[in-house]
Amino acid sequence: MAPTAPTVRLLHGADMPRLGLGTWPMDDAEAERVVAEAIGLGYRLVDTAENYRNERGVGLGLKASGVAREDLFVTTKFNREWHGVELAAEAAERRLDLLGLDYLDLLLIHWPNPQHGKYTEAWQGLVRLLESGRVKAIGTSNFKPAHLDRIIDATGVVPDVNQIQLSPYTTRDASREHGDAKGIVTQSWSPIGGEGGEVRKDPLVVALAEKYGKTPVQIVLRWHLELGLAVAVKSANTERLEQNLDVFGFELDPADIDALTALDRGEAAAADSDRFGH
Repeated sequence: MAPTAPTVRLLHGADMPRLGLGTWPMDDAEAERVVAEAIGLGYRLVDTAENYRNERGVGLGLKASGVAREDLFVTTKFNREWHGVELAAEAAERRLDLLGLDYLDLLLIHWPNPQHGKYTEAWQGLVRLLESGRVKAIGTSNFKPAHLDRIIDATGVVPDVNQIQLSPYTTRDASREHGDAKGIVTQSWSPIGGEGGEVRKDPLVVALAEKYGKTPVQIVLRWHLELGLAVAVKSANTERLEQNLDVFGFELDPADIDALTALDRGEAAAADSDRFGH
């Protein structure tokens, strides 16, 4: 069995595994099966969202795993219709009901939706949830530095996590540096370049996989870890689930880390959260 991922201590005291299972775009049935299997293989972090429409299946998979609730770390996210102080509390209760849980380890605002103009109120709602104990850690997803500064200035409370699209093709340097300076853990989504997984086909990644005797995906996941990032990676295949978690027993040479980072295609290659969101 692959080892359980090491954890990182978040600002508000929770310990979050540095690598976990992403569940987009699984349906309920697939999520139930894969979540239970992944936990059996050693995964302890499971990431879902309202918009994935699979929270019920994720919850069933958590239960089917037989692993104690306190040994699991469950993340979910809510959409813009819940951007309000009281609305965020209602969103949390709906997530808990679907997942069949008494508390959430991490709840995120999925997108800032600045044109909607309510993400600060949503953050105020999350701060209340943190104080109530229904949520152990609170954070954001797809927030740019300016979005983060606005909610921190409004509340004095810094997010535990900012989950953003990040891979060697979208290295998001400004966001990473801003998060590091604030003590926010940056967690990567689409870490190997999305459904097409084009990053893993890059000639450099393929060459490094041969050099280290690893799969291309293992090379890319190790790059995320070497940069100090957390990562959520999706697979429904048993062999790949095992491989994705087995990335803690080797290190990349600094020159190879730099070469992978140099593949960056700029901020324009990532989804623009000033324009896109749900």
